[in-house]
Amino acid sequence: MTDAHPTAASHEPVLLAEVLACCEALLEQPGPRLWVDATGGRGGHSAALLDRLAAADRLLILDRDPEAVAYLRSRFGGDPRVVVHHARFSEMARVLAASGAQQAQFILADLGVSSPQLDCAERGFSFLRDGPLDMRMDPGRGMSAAEWLAGAEVGEIAQVLRDYGEEREARRIARAIVAARATTPLTRTSHLADLVTSLLPRARAQAIHPATRTFQAIRMHINDELGEIRAFLPAAMDCLAPGGRLAVISFHSLEDRWIKRFFRADALQPDPDLPLRATEIPESPWFALGRAIRASAAEIAHNPRARSALLRVAQKRGGPHRAS
Repeated sequence: MTDAHPTAASHEPVLLAEVLACCEALLEQPGPRLWVDATGGRGGHSAALLDRLAAADRLLILDRDPEAVAYLRSRFGGDPRVVVHHARFSEMARVLAASGAQQAQFILADLGVSSPQLDCAERGFSFLRDGPLDMRMDPGRGMSAAEWLAGAEVGEIAQVLRDYGEEREARRIARAIVAARATTPLTRTSHLADLVTSLLPRARAQAIHPATRTFQAIRMHINDELGEIRAFLPAAMDCLAPGGRLAVISFHSLEDRWIKRFFRADALQPDPDLPLRATEIPESPWFALGRAIRASAAEIAHNPRARSALLRVAQKRGGPHRAS
């Protein structure tokens, strides 16, 4: 699908029933209430939340992708409860402050790339479709993948592939990229995908596409996806009202590792070498609600994208958390 504004049907919201289940208790609280979908996408989660909200409630939707923002404003423009902002989810606190909004009862973030982004060849996210090697979630900001690959050194490229893609052949691929660009600039997704495929053993190709890890790593680097998560999590907790909940859906082990650690408040725990009693350890201002939730077999059969999705939920106790 390559149209500029894909339909809602082109994107299935993952773990929708599970997200709604973690909101049920919040719906019993007195209103008016503020709800936030920090990564609106094509509005699947937002639409389901709106079905449950009262007339006096508000839903704030953010997305960094201008095409998604245009679609969301078209889809929800007639609902007075909804306000859509073109912003990264790490900028949520600023958006709330600028809009004069009160603290939120519920905040949702669905991380990663949406199906419409992958399906649109012109966005350059997919190794399965030939298009410009862009990969920016907001094409109007920052450096494209092609621009970065044109100037990055072997060591920098290898580190990105290793850290974000867990690619075992990171240095080999990085050397090949630098050698290839000396002759022909890497400007197309097909060129990069073919280059990586030519380097990796056949056995690897039978499990996943050989270029999967390379494309994932470059995309995460170009969009600073882990940096966004690290900035978002403490800000989201500050934006929640006491008793409010933060739900985060991730698709990558690196993302989930950060979320799990934050929800357990490891960063607030003192140095393990310090001789402190249990009563002297400060209580975390939030706590995780249960373990990570995975999609059911039925959902995965219907929507294969859900197979790697993990939902974690935390609830705020009291005072704000200040990021270091």
